Amino acid sequence: MTDLPAWLDSMASPLDAKLGLELTELTPSRVVGSIPVEGNQQPFGLLHGGASGVLVETLASMGAVAHGMPDGKVPVGVDLNVTHLKAVRSGRVTGVATALHLGRTLAVYQVEITDDAGRTTAIGRLTCRLIAAPAGS
Repeated sequence: MTDLPAWLDSMASPLDAKLGLELTELTPSRVVGSIPVEGNQQPFGLLHGGASGVLVETLASMGAVAHGMPDGKVPVGVDLNVTHLKAVRSGRVTGVATALHLGRTLAVYQVEITDDAGRTTAIGRLTCRLIAAPAGS
């Protein structure tokens, strides 16, 4: 586990807070975080696919922020996909975002989501365009 960067507090998202997201590692090349299944289920008691999508997008985006920040760039997602492989009913799911490409204008991450037993429950990918940070950000 690495120390989380000081700028992370300024990036708090209300949606991430609602999901109960906890980040444990954040570097440009790797980001790790988890959410509880409880409170993030669809009507049939399974982890909601949208919650998995938010986990993929958030972890990958935070890695892209860490990558782009030294050059004054911020990420905007341009492509998100998630393939759900196994249903989860309880516990926590943990996502590990691994950079596949860290360029000047694009950052691409693959995210593997696992359950408490270490079984892969979903695989996602996020592509971010890196743009100049808006004034005042």
